[in-house]
This record gives sequence, C-alpha cells and structure tokens, in this order.
Amino acid sequence: MGLLTIGVFARAARLSPKALRLYDELGLLTPARVDPSSGYRLYDPAQLERARLVAWLRRLGMPLVRIRAVCDAGPGAGAAEVRAYWARVESDTAARRDLAAFLIGHLSGKDTTMTSATTTGPRPAFAIRYAAASDTGTVRERNEDTAYAGPRLLAVADGFGGASGPSGLSGPSGLSGPSGPSGTDTSAPRAADTPGAPASAVAVEALKALETVEAPLGDLLNSLEEAARRAHDSVNELASSDPALHGVGTTLTALLWSGSRLALVHIGDSRAYLLRGDRFFQITHDHTLVRAMVDEGRITAEEASSHPQRALLLRALGGGGEFAPDLGVREVRAGDRYLLCSDGLSAVVGAEDIREVVAAAPAPGDAVRELIDLAVRAGGPDNVSCVVADVVASREP
Repeated sequence: MGLLTIGVFARAARLSPKALRLYDELGLLTPARVDPSSGYRLYDPAQLERARLVAWLRRLGMPLVRIRAVCDAGPGAGAAEVRAYWARVESDTAARRDLAAFLIGHLSGKDTTMTSATTTGPRPAFAIRYAAASDTGTVRERNEDTAYAGPRLLAVADGFGGASGPSGLSGPSGLSGPSGPSGTDTSAPRAADTPGAPASAVAVEALKALETVEAPLGDLLNSLEEAARRAHDSVNELASSDPALHGVGTTLTALLWSGSRLALVHIGDSRAYLLRGDRFFQITHDHTLVRAMVDEGRITAEEASSHPQRALLLRALGGGGEFAPDLGVREVRAGDRYLLCSDGLSAVVGAEDIREVVAAAPAPGDAVRELIDLAVRAGGPDNVSCVVADVVASREP
C-alpha cells in the first residue's frame, strides 16, 4: 500500500486533520513525506499504530508531552508511563471527591455557620476533645516540629532547612489544650530555636486566627486555603530575613472544624488519620518522592520504607517551592478520632501499631503520650509530634 493522504490517514486513525497537523508541528507524529510543491502531508500505513495510540491516550486526557514519552518508550516502559499517569489521575480524583460531596450538600441548602469562639451564637453540631505534644526524639539535638490543638483548629508542621541554628529547647513538651469538648485554648505552638523550628511555628501561627473567625460554611475551605497561603508567604519572608534561614520550609497538615464538617489542608509528609468505628485509615497523601514512585509502580510500599530518598519532599510550604496544597472537606461523626502526626511517628512505627494505640487509648492525651513513647522506643531518630482529637456531640447550654 502506498502513502496515504492526510484525510485518509485521519479517518483510519480516528483523528482530525487539524490534530495531525498539530502533532506534526510538535514532532509527535511526523508525516512520512511532505509534497514539496503542494505541501500536502503523506503518511505511511505503518504509522497508523502510533496514531491510534496517540488517539487512545488523548481520550484518557493525557497531556501531549507525556504522550510523546509513552510513544517513544518501548512497550514495557510505555505501559509503566500509562500506569503512572493513571495513578496520578485516580489520586487527584480521590482528593476532589470529598470536595464534590461538600459542594453538593452546600448547594442543596445545608449550609451552617462557623461562629466566633469568643461570641455567642448557634452551637456547632459537634465539638472536639483534643491534645497535642511534641518530642525531640533521641537523636536530634533540636526540635523542628510544631504541634497545635484548639477548639476548632488542629495542626502539625515539620520544619526543615536553613543553616544550623543555636541550641534550643529539647525534650518532650507538655500536652496542649483542655481535655473537655470546649473551653478557652491555653496552648501555644511548641517549637525550638533552630532554623526549621521557626518555619513550622510561623506556619501554624498564621492559621491560629481561624479559631475566632466567623464565616459561612461555604467559606470554610476558602478561609483555610487563604490562611495556608499566608503561612506559605510567612515562611518565605522568614527565609529572606536572615541568610542563616535561607531555604527553610515546613510541612503542614491541619484540620478546621465547623458544625458537622471539617476542612483539611495538607502539604508535605506529615499525616492525618481517621479512626471511625473499627476502620483506621490515612486521609492524606504523602508528597514525597518515594510515594510518587509507589503510585507509579516503580517501587513497592515495602521498598519505600527503606529507600535512601524516602525523606525527600516534592511539596512543602516555603523552601522555594510553589504553593500547592491538597484541600478537602469531610463530614464528621460523633465517635470519630483524628490523629495528626509528623513523620517522626509514621516513619518508625507501623500503621497497625499506631491503630492499636489510637483505638485503645481512653482519651486524646493518653493516645498522644503512648504514640510518642512508641516512636522513642523505636529509636526516635527524628522529632515526633502528635495531635489527637475526639469528635463528641455538643453540650447543651
């Protein structure tokens, strides 16, 4: 069979002539020959397989740059590229699912109000009992974590980077927050005087104003996102204020309560878990190189736990990176127990051991102490911070 005109080739490949001209310009699908007089593009029938592959990948929504990588790779490598792309699509879809559910409920007229913590008004459907603590661990000289718990806001941040700072606080900090479902927050961020520590502290400080914000539930996620952006800017300002702080950054995982829902902001490798009934599961996605490699099928979860680059972050606040957190809204239920922690816990204590403590501890303070003890007994190679909160029905006035 001779060369095919662009029209015939387009019909056979189920692509439009306009698309074929674009793919030619991008070097993705170059014609076998271009007539020097007319400029007509002519294609070899053998190119149909590549053209059809391009068409299939476009139906998946794959970007053209990534399609080129698939087409230029061999069959095995091409399959790995498609697997990696689809894993990312599923991850992004899962992150948007809760937000879609929230918007459906919001647009259906189920909005409530997040009232000021310092003024009278409608009581939320639920309240929380909470505790937070941070420990330097047995290896690090300083603590770069910050853990915070209040009536509406929970947060964990793990600072990093910068030149070595002066000696700071060390050893375990006390539990923060009352043990009851309501009350004045007397906690303060726990952080040490070391470059990563102020980064985590200023990030959490930027969120604390949300404790007394009055806003419709529809603005809950926007309020949290704006506060997280302020935290990102604050960390960048900190980095530019002193050469010794150049390059500092921090992870941030935070939950903000309103009525029967909570908003989540997450960036980095600190984590949030939920215990609901007998189910215990992670509700955040690690922004690390090894997690991306697992998602793409390049390594197993077991290999990731001992990978030499397992601490390498892909996203964080500050640190010279873009502001790109995960955001979501979740429905809460009475009896839920939430855990926020830095990787000083999750990197050395298995998920099943964490679950056992979270499920068995009678109160948030007990859970926090036992989890930190677990990390320390496992060697405590990093700072470890935990926040635990129980969702309870609001007390009647």
